[in-house]
Amino acid sequence: MNRRKPNGRAKEPAVPPVAPVRETSRASARARPGLRAWREQHVQSFYSSLGRLAARPWASTLTLLVMSLALTLPLLLWLLLDNARALGGNLDDARAISVFLKADLDPAAAQAFAASLRTRGDVAQVTLKTPEQGLQEFRNQSGFADALKVLQTNPLPTVLIVTPKIDALAKSVPPPLVAELERDASVNLVQYDALWRQRLDAILEFSTRAAAALAILLALAALLVVGNTVRLDILSRADEITVVQLLGANNAFVRRPFLYGGLCYGVVSGLLALLMIGIVELVLAHPLSELTASYDHRFAVHGLSAAQALALIATSAVLGWLGAWLATTRHLALGQPQ
Repeated sequence: MNRRKPNGRAKEPAVPPVAPVRETSRASARARPGLRAWREQHVQSFYSSLGRLAARPWASTLTLLVMSLALTLPLLLWLLLDNARALGGNLDDARAISVFLKADLDPAAAQAFAASLRTRGDVAQVTLKTPEQGLQEFRNQSGFADALKVLQTNPLPTVLIVTPKIDALAKSVPPPLVAELERDASVNLVQYDALWRQRLDAILEFSTRAAAALAILLALAALLVVGNTVRLDILSRADEITVVQLLGANNAFVRRPFLYGGLCYGVVSGLLALLMIGIVELVLAHPLSELTASYDHRFAVHGLSAAQALALIATSAVLGWLGAWLATTRHLALGQPQ
């Protein structure tokens, strides 16, 4: 029997409040199926492109070899130039001027001449080498120590190693100091050590620009190879593409498998290019070791670093993707492949 309050009404049970449904949760719930479908379409396009490449092994292999060779040649040239630049050394370290004094000049006059050069504003350092020091240095470095014992007199002159300041080098090449030393009555011969390295740097700069131009041309060739391969693939699937377009497929859906195919071409070509570079380095390892030994191992031949290898793969992937995008965009712009 229900008890009633004095006013005669029964006590109503308490109803818990209902939490409001967040709009963000509804939006994310609606977005999940679309995101899942987008991911599944990309995965399907990727595996479909791999299947198309595997279905034509001979054509795919030729395309990969052409692209990898187009990437390997400029890289090998760049590595050669970079190692040659390291072999040539730094120009600032070779800016010294060797001044060979006349043989009849006495040591006191040579010391006075060196002191006068140290007072010049365009000279950073002057080192004097006596004939005895020069003969001892030649004996230690030439390997003819026993043969030099038969000499009755020392044929070497006094030599001054004059190092100009870098500011003086920047204004004129060679610096005016060289011409002034050649006109001096106490000087027999002046040898500017940095001149040949400046010429080497000019040759290397020209070669580097030529290598860059070659790399651009070969990159365009690789792009055209991928584009032509994708174009032939589009023509072979013209009926299939027409059907899916009639069913409502947009250009992005049609373009997607070809873009993944071009991306695969680029990545695999980059890996093959790294393999070819490694094979070339392995073949040249022995003669290069003999070359470095002749220079007393004062420089080391280097190959591509890890960052450069990754940059090569990324560049080749972009070239493959771009070539496929250009080919598909051109054909889709016509309405349908012809």
